[in-house]
Amino acid sequence: MWADQGYRGSDFLDGIRETTGVTIQVVRRRDGGFRGTWVRAGDTSPAVPLFSVVPRRWVIERSFAWLGRYRRLSKDYEYLAENSESAVYLATIMLLLHRVAVPT
Repeated sequence: MWADQGYRGSDFLDGIRETTGVTIQVVRRRDGGFRGTWVRAGDTSPAVPLFSVVPRRWVIERSFAWLGRYRRLSKDYEYLAENSESAVYLATIMLLLHRVAVPT
């Protein structure tokens, strides 16, 4: 499974790994997610590109776009996290049913 670099260094990844046994890879930019770096006086700073393609980032963004097409998930309407989780399950079930269904 892939996660955004906002999750790096968090206990969330360890919790997922312990409870489900799923390995999570944090998708990072080549520059480490920083546009600038600290260097010692007299040293040259490394070249940091203004734009860099993040590998596998499109998979994460595409998944969020698929879920965002469903009305309950387009905005944060729910008060409880369990209700939002249920809406995500329902949306993914609908996505899978649309893929499996054979048009007649």
